[in-house]
Amino acid sequence: MSEYIEKGLGPNELLAELHSLIKSYNSAKGTFMLVYASAVEKPIPDCAMCMDDYYTIRDLLRKNDLKKLDFYIETPGGRGEAAEEIARFIRERFDDIDFVISGEAKSAGTVLALSGDNIWMTESGSLGPIDAQVKIGRTQTSAHDYIEWVDEKREEANKIGKLNPFDAVVTAQISPGELKHVFYAQKFSEDLVKEWLPKYKFKNWVTTETRGVTVTPEMRQDAADSVVRELLNHSRWRSHGRSLKIADLNGIGLKIEKLDENPILAEIVYKIQTLIRLLFLNTNIYKIFATDSEKIIRQAVPAGGAQKLPPLPGNAKSIQIDVKCQKCGEMHKFYAKFEADPLIDKQLQEKGFQPFPKTNKLICKCGFELDLSGLRNDIEAKTRKKFII
Repeated sequence: MSEYIEKGLGPNELLAELHSLIKSYNSAKGTFMLVYASAVEKPIPDCAMCMDDYYTIRDLLRKNDLKKLDFYIETPGGRGEAAEEIARFIRERFDDIDFVISGEAKSAGTVLALSGDNIWMTESGSLGPIDAQVKIGRTQTSAHDYIEWVDEKREEANKIGKLNPFDAVVTAQISPGELKHVFYAQKFSEDLVKEWLPKYKFKNWVTTETRGVTVTPEMRQDAADSVVRELLNHSRWRSHGRSLKIADLNGIGLKIEKLDENPILAEIVYKIQTLIRLLFLNTNIYKIFATDSEKIIRQAVPAGGAQKLPPLPGNAKSIQIDVKCQKCGEMHKFYAKFEADPLIDKQLQEKGFQPFPKTNKLICKCGFELDLSGLRNDIEAKTRKKFII
């Protein structure tokens, strides 16, 4: 990481370097790499895998003519349906698919990775239990944990004849339809892995390692069922967020390729991971889709990023805006003009305001970059006036 920090590269330069690294990887391995990464630590709901990710990936890959894909993935998990659609699309378009994991690929990310022919992991990479994430109210939660909690409350009620007032209120709001939805979401992820493992990951398993016995389709399916049972074994892993490393995954019957045994590829992948971390750390980017020549990024402004704008009279000539850096907390005072009046600049700059950036980007002293284009569009839409910059 220090290599890129010392260079003082900005977001655009980091993204350009990402393209260069992907090209180097493609050349070294003779493949086509897609980078799909989410900011796992950022508290943004859209970080999770969703159907919009499928449409974005489809758009990036649909014109590609190569038949070999290396899919770099970092995700906290998300919708099983999105994982299914992404897998279905890439399996139809590519003959050979390897997943590359150097960060975290949890839940639906694990499910998606198990649709590949091979899984390459660095020492820092991890998968997770295949626990579906479901939306309950306003939050995403573990399907397994939700079902387990409901079962515990049911047993408690049967044992002592009642629940405490808080639990009683919560359980009273749970509908049978909601319970079915959670159960089916969990079963859906389980069924996908049971289908994909024999079809792709285990397809080249021809003879057993110890006795040299010919492997039958039934043996492949039994092996897949065993892997699924272990990935659903919460008494073993203890936590939905548990990181399953190479040794853990090999121990349950998944053969993981060790990327660190190929120093050239490993160095490229570690650098890709570092660039992604820097982009997530120093900008409001929370999701990246990239190939060697194209990129699509998702950016967000936190709820507290900009203060609520005061009502403006119809004849307002300017607007004053306070924006808080979400990394260090420093407040930045900007103004934007609706009329080409130099006196406005003089008066507001004397009060400590800076002109609204021509690039629509705030670059804080701490190095964080914030995209203000959404804020500008919102103000222009509400005032029906264009900024004069």
